[in-house]
Amino acid sequence: MRVVIIEDEQFASMRLKKMIHEYDENIEILAELESVAESVKWFQNNQEPDLIFLDIHLEDDLSFAIFERVKISCPIIFTTAFDEYAIKAFKLKSIDYLLKPIVQDELVSALDKYKEFKGESKDAAVDLQNLYNIIVNKQQTFRERLSISFGAKIKTLKIDEIAYFSSEEGMTYAYLFDKANYPVDISLDKLGEELDPDKFFRINRKLLICINSIKDVHIYPKSRLKLALNPKFEQEVFVSLDKVTAFKKWLNG
Repeated sequence: MRVVIIEDEQFASMRLKKMIHEYDENIEILAELESVAESVKWFQNNQEPDLIFLDIHLEDDLSFAIFERVKISCPIIFTTAFDEYAIKAFKLKSIDYLLKPIVQDELVSALDKYKEFKGESKDAAVDLQNLYNIIVNKQQTFRERLSISFGAKIKTLKIDEIAYFSSEEGMTYAYLFDKANYPVDISLDKLGEELDPDKFFRINRKLLICINSIKDVHIYPKSRLKLALNPKFEQEVFVSLDKVTAFKKWLNG
């Protein structure tokens, strides 16, 4: 079996590779790809694999953007942090899914399922399109509030009150438009999955910002973008180079 892994978290990719080889050490991992751009380039220059392990959220876009640029017909097993409610409708025979964190028993089940239906990949494109429609559906619900420990009390914050989230020394902080800030017991990765992507964007490893917090965007040499946020962040704020294109697209709606 010839496999391609598309996953933007290096640790998750390495762990998945190890688990696949525990299932069958003869499975050949042809490539470990991290982004839409890298994946498109690979598929344009290589023969299609037997099976793809595909994360939904990649560093530069939803992974479905790959299929808008290259034709892929082989079966796909999704590796995703999406809640199960968004996946159940697509448990058809040509596609399976693994909710993160992946466990070995579920991986074994998915690969066994692939072997049972090997060669029946025509339905895969149909399932893929339906899954795409669900995930980008504008009626999809997103987190509207979060609770935090505030002294001896629990305080509820409305998401609309929050200008940006920051990761600082292993802690996540919510910065409000009124300049208050509070520690939040949720990682930026998790928040990125639960917040409306039309309103919030992960500009770098440390900041997840609301579009309404952007005061100015300054263009620097070599395509660098520096942001002025409201309220002001204590450090200089730059968009990661690998996110500049997606950030500009996000600004344009």
